[in-house]
Amino acid sequence: MAPITKIRIHRFGGQEVLRADDVEPSLPDAGQVLVAVRAASVNPVDFKIRSGKYPAVKDDRLPYTLGRDFSGVVEKCGAQATRFQVGDEVFGIVNIYGGGYAEKAVVDERAIASKPAALDHVLAAAVPLAGQTAWQGLFRHGQLKAGQTVLIHGGSGGVGHFAIQFAKAKGARVLTTVSAENVEFARELGADIVIDYEKQRFEDKASDLDMVFDLIDGETRERSWKLLKKGGILITTLTDPSHDKASEHGVRATRYTVEADGSELAEIASLLTSGKVKPHVQETYPLRSAVDALDSVEKGHSLGKVVLMVS
Repeated sequence: MAPITKIRIHRFGGQEVLRADDVEPSLPDAGQVLVAVRAASVNPVDFKIRSGKYPAVKDDRLPYTLGRDFSGVVEKCGAQATRFQVGDEVFGIVNIYGGGYAEKAVVDERAIASKPAALDHVLAAAVPLAGQTAWQGLFRHGQLKAGQTVLIHGGSGGVGHFAIQFAKAKGARVLTTVSAENVEFARELGADIVIDYEKQRFEDKASDLDMVFDLIDGETRERSWKLLKKGGILITTLTDPSHDKASEHGVRATRYTVEADGSELAEIASLLTSGKVKPHVQETYPLRSAVDALDSVEKGHSLGKVVLMVS
């Protein structure tokens, strides 16, 4: 096969360690498929990996191709990969060994789903990692149900903007904290109460919560414990929450890491097809401008998602 371009790191560090390498593509194992990537999402985990601050990726994984999710077209199937056929449009999560920032990527067939026909590849690529992170936090770990109330800290980001829409689609009441310039965006997503954290104290707007979905950490988390009702839960993707604090307030708390799940992604795809959930892509960059794309996400300038256009 002809060489392909991958955006890789050969050592950990800052923006300077990203390189566009032309290499031979990998071939799929039995339960995998080879995908021609059309678009790849940029996520905060990417710059954590690049800097060497992500525990699951160490020196033994170098050189490492960045990128955890994508949208593309199946090009080759492994001997036991029977769910998809060559030519199918799919989207999903690449395992922790990476590979999304590339012209082709090998993925487990269980980690992908059919791309919704209503979405182009750029919009579809924005969904898998952030979308499943939001879904699993709210429903798998948080058990959020219709009629319950959730406070989402950081509702304008990649995970947060999906979390607002998912919670509303399931019939929950949603409060969210965002910066002043993102208040209208959060309202458009469907949040019932939007709190400008720069001008308002969220404690004055929120109480008797069933869940706090914490995408911020620090002081914001510490101020949130007392807002949960007895038996409520604090869910986070960040640092481990204090179980002493949880016990003190009579609530539960847990940290989780997203898991790739193609069947779950298919459920999300049905909401995308119905129009109940819409990914927001603020910026797109060509593959070879991955440095600029990652810089935008690292600086926190993105509203919703940033996506690399591959082909």
